[in-house]
Amino acid sequence: MTVNNWKRNIVLFLSSQTISLFGSSLVQYAIMWHITLTTQSGIMMTLFILCGFIPTFILSPFAGVWADRFNRKWLIVLSDGMIATATLILAVVYLLGYEAIWLLFAMAAIRALGTGVQTPAVGAILPQIVPQDKLTKVNGINGTLQAVIMFVSPMVSAALLTKASIVSIFFIDVITAAIAILTLLLFFNIPAHEKASEKQATGYFSDLKEGLLYIKNHRFLKIFFLFFAVLFVLMAPAAFLTPLQVTRSFGDDVWRLTAIEIAFSIGMMAGGGLIASWGGFANKIRTIMLAGLVMGGCTLALGVVPVFWSYLVFMAIFGIAMPMFNTPSTVLLQEKVDENFMGRVFGVLGMISTSMMPVGMLIFGPLADAVRIEWLLAGTGFLLMLLAVLLGRNRVLLEAGRTEGQEAID
Repeated sequence: MTVNNWKRNIVLFLSSQTISLFGSSLVQYAIMWHITLTTQSGIMMTLFILCGFIPTFILSPFAGVWADRFNRKWLIVLSDGMIATATLILAVVYLLGYEAIWLLFAMAAIRALGTGVQTPAVGAILPQIVPQDKLTKVNGINGTLQAVIMFVSPMVSAALLTKASIVSIFFIDVITAAIAILTLLLFFNIPAHEKASEKQATGYFSDLKEGLLYIKNHRFLKIFFLFFAVLFVLMAPAAFLTPLQVTRSFGDDVWRLTAIEIAFSIGMMAGGGLIASWGGFANKIRTIMLAGLVMGGCTLALGVVPVFWSYLVFMAIFGIAMPMFNTPSTVLLQEKVDENFMGRVFGVLGMISTSMMPVGMLIFGPLADAVRIEWLLAGTGFLLMLLAVLLGRNRVLLEAGRTEGQEAID
């Protein structure tokens, strides 16, 4: 692969994913805000979150196998196509006047199935496109693009919701998905990876078992995934209950919900740019630990600040920390995992994230109707900081996180 080829491919790939993400974000915000503003219920928010995660959890291990067995570009195209088709059907049903809330839950589940297929394929295809020494920069740029979308889409979604119906947003999502699919089909050229090019001698379950054994035999992966499992449980209140908290504690104006998303997105843009230019500490685990401490501190702060503008400041700082955490974590896996197992490893990571966050919501969602969300944020924020310290002191992770040429951990 020449330098020009990989640069062309990554521009096309990130462009298509950004376009697709824009439409998906519009729908996600529209549905989430519609449920929040019309129900103001922690139980209903929990049901929505479960519908958006359980299908991904069920599908992720199989999707990881598919990402190793088949052409990853086609998996991304097919998953985008499935989501776009389901969104189009939902838009038509709404136009016919049937607007039951269960349809939004069903849409969340269908989108989760597409995400379950797409996520391991995207995570596995990047090392196939990008030279290893450029992975941190490219993942950082990707994080910045995602942050830009998160900055723009809530404003666009809110504007559309005040001027038009939710159906208009459904149609925009269909159009953006079609553009992304055509971009990949017509312009993005990349050969299938080695395992996908070979005749498959084993079945799905054999491949899945091989992937699980691969993780089991790598001490770094076992410990890393354990930390992530606990992290995802503790992140649930900050990730999903803050819109409900704002509605209850500061007011149910749409602009407030938009403001917290914009503040978070501005932070993510800054954090993505910072990690892309800086690259983080020489040992990636140090960068992950620092980001974890900041996220935990901000979660705690969101539970105690009494003024909305201060709330927005901590939400922005939280956003800065997110790419500082996600980028080195992703690059660490992309560097340490055998390419032929990449899809299955990212599939298992997806399974962990999509099982642990619903577990967190099953715990904290009902609690949000019984106790103040502020208390939940303060408590989980403290535990997140403690987890970050433990992660940063683990010798197995520190050894895995060091770059080539760096002295071994004593």
